[in-house]
Amino acid sequence: MAFVLTVSSFGQKSTLELTFTAVNNTSYFQLDSIKIMNHTQGGDTTLYWPDTVLVLDYHVRVPELNPNQERVQLFQNYPNPVINQTTISMSVPEKDEVDIIITDMMGRVVLKYDRLFDQGIHSFRFAPGGENLYFFTVQWRGNSSSIKILKAASNSNKVSSLKYLGAKASSPQLKATEDIHRFSLSLGDELCYIGYGNALQSGKIDTLGTSETCTFQFATNIPCLGTPTVNYAGQVYNTIQIFSQCWLKENLNVGTMIPGGRDISDDGIIEKYCYNDDQEWCDFYGGLYQWNEMMQYTTQQGTQGICPPNWHLPTDEEWKVLEGAVDSQYGIGDTTWDDYGYRGIDAGINLKTTSGWNSGGNGNDLFGFSSLPSGYRHFYGFFDLIGDYGNVWTSSEGDNYYAWYHYLGFNFPGVIRNTNFKEFGFSVRCLRD
Repeated sequence: MAFVLTVSSFGQKSTLELTFTAVNNTSYFQLDSIKIMNHTQGGDTTLYWPDTVLVLDYHVRVPELNPNQERVQLFQNYPNPVINQTTISMSVPEKDEVDIIITDMMGRVVLKYDRLFDQGIHSFRFAPGGENLYFFTVQWRGNSSSIKILKAASNSNKVSSLKYLGAKASSPQLKATEDIHRFSLSLGDELCYIGYGNALQSGKIDTLGTSETCTFQFATNIPCLGTPTVNYAGQVYNTIQIFSQCWLKENLNVGTMIPGGRDISDDGIIEKYCYNDDQEWCDFYGGLYQWNEMMQYTTQQGTQGICPPNWHLPTDEEWKVLEGAVDSQYGIGDTTWDDYGYRGIDAGINLKTTSGWNSGGNGNDLFGFSSLPSGYRHFYGFFDLIGDYGNVWTSSEGDNYYAWYHYLGFNFPGVIRNTNFKEFGFSVRCLRD
């Protein structure tokens, strides 16, 4: 049976089907329900057994892009007019600084945002404030592009906000959307799928693009199916299945050690820090990496970076799925995981190793993730807090200077989410594609 959403716009009608099923290890597992959350536009919808297929009828129009363009291009936002929030995309011809300026109809600057963007298509989520009309302008290498954004209703109590959603190499498929049961979908939206069954939950992050079958995995605390170990750069890593996510069980330890007092450089050689400049600490805790080196000097979240082939650097949203999967009170998709700072009840305890944390702050390693208190390398060049905290980068950027990371501590049972300077040296975990 199928649950149908219709999204209308210009062009030829097409149909996209998302089919959901589940296994526990290799055995069929019956789902009770499936929740689909739209991280790009907001909103969610739920399918109840026996409905397991989401059918999306849509019309698309693809903007005509000049592959040899030498100007930044800004595409009209959708939906427009805006009720709560809208998505905006721009095309950057070559990697360089881009300035984003949002003004109201009186010319007053509402928001400014500038950072280095890779070549490709970049998307943003804009939530308007109390004005009814905004001008969104991007500037790159002396040329600019602008669009008008209309707001459907005025709300003087609301503050405008802009969030960077990420990049992709191909052109965006744009369309106006029709809100069906307060849930809108557009091609390219980032979605979170959550499968429920037998009082368990399993989740995964996906980008809406083509018809596909999503298979939830309900097995956990076992080696990843078909990939119990990974041989990479002269080292063997174990793997761990935590519901629908397959992780390396150990922190990554790849590259050449350099002194803590020196910044890592973009020289084509993977470089790492070892706590107190001692290789033995790397052998046990893994390497510590600056964000740009980990990313291999791209800003594309979810990139492979320094991970093995067919593995990638987890995004902030993928870390949230992990935390929701292992916490006993706040499940996957709960809004608590979007907060800054301390979150959760016991996710940290369930992810930490059973020994090695200071002052008896050990975990129960309930899911086999085996997080270690690896400390960090400060951007001033010194090392600190080994045994106290385990800090792990995500591949999601905050801005030009900061990136998101998640960390566990000996003195609290939950998990902390925050941003920090990219020059810090933190641990790295890899997630299977």
